[in-house]
Amino acid sequence: MLLIAGGRIIDGTGNPWFYGDVVLDGDSIARIAPAGSVSRTGAEIIDATGMVLCPGFIDIQSHSIVPFLSDRRSLSKITQGVTTEIMGEAWTPSPFGGRIEEPFRESWPSIPGDHAAWRDLVRSWTRFGDWLAWLEEQGSSVNVGSFIGGGTVREWGKGLALGDATTHEVAAMTAMLAEAMEDGAFGIATALIYPPGCYAGTEELVALCEVVAAYRGVHITHLRSEESRLLEGLDEAIEIARRTGVATEIYHLKAAGRPNWEKMPEVIRRIDAARADGIDVTADMYPYVAAGTGLATCLPPWAEADGRLWDNLRDPVIRARIRQAMLEPATDWENLGASAGPEGVILAGLRKPEHVKYLGRSLSDVSTERGQAWVDTALDLLEAEGQNVFCFYFEMSEDNLRRQMRQPWMKFSTDAGGVDPERLGDDGLLHPRAFGTYTRVLGHYARDEGVIPLEDAIRKMTSAVADRLYLRDRGLLREGMKADLVIFDPVTVRDHATFDNPHQLSTGIRDVWVNGVPVLRNGMHTGATPGRWVRARTSRNPRS
Repeated sequence: MLLIAGGRIIDGTGNPWFYGDVVLDGDSIARIAPAGSVSRTGAEIIDATGMVLCPGFIDIQSHSIVPFLSDRRSLSKITQGVTTEIMGEAWTPSPFGGRIEEPFRESWPSIPGDHAAWRDLVRSWTRFGDWLAWLEEQGSSVNVGSFIGGGTVREWGKGLALGDATTHEVAAMTAMLAEAMEDGAFGIATALIYPPGCYAGTEELVALCEVVAAYRGVHITHLRSEESRLLEGLDEAIEIARRTGVATEIYHLKAAGRPNWEKMPEVIRRIDAARADGIDVTADMYPYVAAGTGLATCLPPWAEADGRLWDNLRDPVIRARIRQAMLEPATDWENLGASAGPEGVILAGLRKPEHVKYLGRSLSDVSTERGQAWVDTALDLLEAEGQNVFCFYFEMSEDNLRRQMRQPWMKFSTDAGGVDPERLGDDGLLHPRAFGTYTRVLGHYARDEGVIPLEDAIRKMTSAVADRLYLRDRGLLREGMKADLVIFDPVTVRDHATFDNPHQLSTGIRDVWVNGVPVLRNGMHTGATPGRWVRARTSRNPRS
């Protein structure tokens, strides 16, 4: 028997903290009792005096797919208190088949080891569940689950081609999607600014979400616009939910670009109005004013059609068309470089030795040094690197971050993978959200600024996420629930990762258990890998 004694219990409901003792038995919570009331005879005792004891955090937007291929300790997440990671935005490495040719198209440079062996393995994942079963068998420090990537669904049926899907192609997509739901996918995760997912029209998305709704799953979506057409993008998501009945979650809600900051109150009003009308729409966010994504988001989506981006960049005629589109972007796609301004785009993911000197510098600064227009520097770097160079895009306002945090339907997520900063090598800079999302909320926003109460912050990291995913055995401190637990110091917990120096682990998270097994003890990772594959519990495929 393990007894965690004397801590301030914040149980994940949003209720005020209370002093209590928690008893663990195997992988579950056996008892929660008033502090000092549990016999200590024969028990292993963990003293939580002066600490907060709460449920483990559930990251609904994890990008640990590639990191987990080589390191499943998820150090940067565990040291934030994360015990469950949910993946799948835009793409998943399984299932392989249909018209998919390369599941890891842009990710191979990041994957260590024998790429031929990895390709053989990935090509054997012909069902959605094959990848997650492999991941569970390999062992991970956190629980893992996933949506099916919307781009993966699109590519399965139509490849990387532009244009509306035919009836036959949609049928192929929906059949694959239904099989993924049977395997335990939480729903479909669309990212409607990235090819090939952005090539899908509303009617195609409705057809897919009808399948997800039939399984009582979730449509989680990166809106088609977070900038000038933010309201239109939100309206599309709500309309899909209205027509299909699908539960809907908006990834990393934001109003990006200074001219759009004033739209956030209207975004909140429309979500509140939709919920008042009985439409189940909620959102999550990360607590930073800069986004993080590839430099190719400055290019028109058609530049990537049929997987020919690199060929197009080398073709002088097509490259000239791309350049013109970047300078005069149409209203049907987002040019993040134009909206953030080249001074607000920080180059973070350069790999070529000759480009390392540009790391951490703005696209404006680098283009001035090179004597070029910013669009030419962007195109040159993409072509020379042969990979979608990761960047920070400074586009959001602190006032909106605080406004969003206060909404009852908001959750927190990292939009990042779990990594060990000592194993990152020289591939560039990761977004600080990978290292400090949850601790930044707990320390900076809840404790130091009082933006939201600590209890509400934890609710938005735990039970609110579990409820959205219909997980009924995690996310709360309750007898019989799985023992995913966190002990942290409410006085010292804090993030240290910055945009200038992001690869710094959080501090103040003292102990973490996953399924009753300690994975962090006194701030040090134990090396344990007790994580499990958490599956959706669908009405058509109930699971024990």
